Amino acid sequence: MENVIEIRHLAKHFGDLEVLKDINFTVQKGEVVSVIGSSGSGKSTMLRCMNLLEMPDDGEIYIHGKNILEGDINQHRREVGMVFQSFNLFNNMSVIDNCLIGQTKVLKRKKDEALRIAHQNLKKVGMDAFADKPSTQLSGGQKQRVAIARALCMDCEVMLFDEPTSALDPMMVGEVLDVIKKLADEGLTMVVVTHEMSFALEVSDRVVFMEHGVIVEEGNPNEVLTHPKTESLQKFLSRFTKNQE
Repeated sequence: MENVIEIRHLAKHFGDLEVLKDINFTVQKGEVVSVIGSSGSGKSTMLRCMNLLEMPDDGEIYIHGKNILEGDINQHRREVGMVFQSFNLFNNMSVIDNCLIGQTKVLKRKKDEALRIAHQNLKKVGMDAFADKPSTQLSGGQKQRVAIARALCMDCEVMLFDEPTSALDPMMVGEVLDVIKKLADEGLTMVVVTHEMSFALEVSDRVVFMEHGVIVEEGNPNEVLTHPKTESLQKFLSRFTKNQE
């Protein structure tokens, strides 16, 4: 299988705090990788470095063998899309306009083509009926589905999800996870930072567990989540189980 993303010796500091320490990580074409770990373990920072929203202090990040730190950052962000936990929709725009702006401003698509693609992706996430609604009138789950559609409109090769359900009411989590599962079934390459262990177990090809800025365990979801090798992962999963009770 072809590596779409390859990270070598990635490091990131915030002041004196070492957030990522010598991270080595690959993502293959069509793979779904779930990244788990406690708050402060470095999960989101690693994801943001992959999209260059945070610039690494050391290491290399390759997309199809090309070092993105030496290329056009904006071009790279077009190839690697991001869905945030807080949606980041433009509140002064309708649903359809949120899906058009990147296509017309960044990809320079003509309006009719951008509209066709926007409606196509809104249908995919079950939100086309809301195309003309102001984004402020949507529920959290609806906003996140629009955010996913907006990212899909940019024809990204890899999609990064930073805890896409953590800001949602529990009743809305399922509708967003169902959309992500559908994209996985379609073969979209994805890296998902998540606290949804059932999702990680059911949908992922691989699970990565991080703690204190390093990757502690990774592998087959069933092995990692049901037979953790390290005490730190055992403790993390037991805390998680207690929180669900």
